[in-house]
Amino acid sequence: QVQLVESGGGLVQAGGSLRLSCAASGIIFSINVMGWYRQAPGKQRELVASISSGRSTNYADSVKGRFTISRDNAKNTVYLQMNSLKPEDTAVYYCNVPTMVTTRGSSAYWGQGTQVTVSS
Repeated sequence: QVQLVESGGGLVQAGGSLRLSCAASGIIFSINVMGWYRQAPGKQRELVASISSGRSTNYADSVKGRFTISRDNAKNTVYLQMNSLKPEDTAVYYCNVPTMVTTRGSSAYWGQGTQVTVSS
């Protein structure tokens, strides 16, 4: 069974740092883009950052200069280093792979979500 397993969320004070991890497990033939989304209460889910297999990156304007996305292709794992956290970064963070090729073909996958809470 293919799945995305996230870890690393928690409670941190404003100005602090957290590192999220997301590992894709199972029989996987290929992954191109991996990304992180977040959803705050009462708001729509939004893209935070994404990274291609060639390590091209894309960031939301609100996190540029503070967050860094990276990946380990050998481990099918994506990371999100979050620095200088602000209360407005509080949200559930979801790992996303838009296209993952497995024994069942090509599908999109989401992680279960991990809570990030930044206190002021």
